[in-house]
Amino acid sequence: MKETSSLIFQISSENAGERLDAFLAEQIEGWSRSRLQRLIEDGDVLVNEKEVKPSYKLRESDEIDVDLVEVPTAVFEPENIPLDIVLEDEYLAIINKPAGMVVHPGAGNSTGTLANAIAWHFKFQIPNSKLKDESGTWNPESGIDPRIGIVHRLDKDTSGLIVVAKDEQTHEALSNQFRDREVQKSYVALVHGNPRENTGTIDRPLARDRWHRTKMTVAANGRHALSLWKVRARYEKFTLLDVEIKTGRTHQIRVHLASINHPVVGDVTYGEGRDNTIADHVIKNAVQKLDRFFLHSEKLSFTHPKTGEPMNFLQPLPVELEAFLTMLSS
Repeated sequence: MKETSSLIFQISSENAGERLDAFLAEQIEGWSRSRLQRLIEDGDVLVNEKEVKPSYKLRESDEIDVDLVEVPTAVFEPENIPLDIVLEDEYLAIINKPAGMVVHPGAGNSTGTLANAIAWHFKFQIPNSKLKDESGTWNPESGIDPRIGIVHRLDKDTSGLIVVAKDEQTHEALSNQFRDREVQKSYVALVHGNPRENTGTIDRPLARDRWHRTKMTVAANGRHALSLWKVRARYEKFTLLDVEIKTGRTHQIRVHLASINHPVVGDVTYGEGRDNTIADHVIKNAVQKLDRFFLHSEKLSFTHPKTGEPMNFLQPLPVELEAFLTMLSS
């Protein structure tokens, strides 16, 4: 089947009883079962307009709506891209991702991604036949899983901490911690406006926007999403927040904060034009020059899958965000 951005399947009696993920893996060329499972978990696959689990058993006349958000790159080249490695051991690495770097290769982004960079950096360390030929050297023609090593995601313009697994066992163990919500993830966000309270909880389900398929939206039939926020600093027209997410939905922080009328500064997708209404021309120009949204993955805590030791990391704001705050304080 030719890859496309959206697919619809009508289930016949012949396929009734099959698992959803297994059925899609048979039908969609170039997409592995594990990648399709992630697609289902992210809410990009609907059955009868509802989100379901990868293990859902198909029924006759079910309608499956599949949104291929990222067209996979079957083979991509490792690239010698510098990485800001916070910690590295035999099993994993913690990387400080800069804003502007895409995590996974996909349509329009087959080079310059974090996956390209870690494929190069770990090419002699990942014991995976897909990465090496029989002589132990790099074999790009063998095909590389675009998600190799990547355990979770950050948006292109979100900077900060991200963990990378260096073998399949570590990847699975870390993925389980994320799935079971045993990983603590805390972000820093500068938002428009001043919330009345100093702390708050946003418990609103999220789903793929039916009209704009690259966007997420608050929807009653969406997947559970929970964000906790706390004021770190207040400015005249903006507020700096600490945001801890208890779930890991696509664009969760950005959609949640926009839903309470405090969108992230610089977020063109969910900001509803708030950046353009800034009265102070100096600040307005500074937002435009920032060329990213003000969201940073500051803290990451999990249990080391091999040693069982607690792992706690803190990555200060990058210089461009610190400079922006200094401007607001002046």
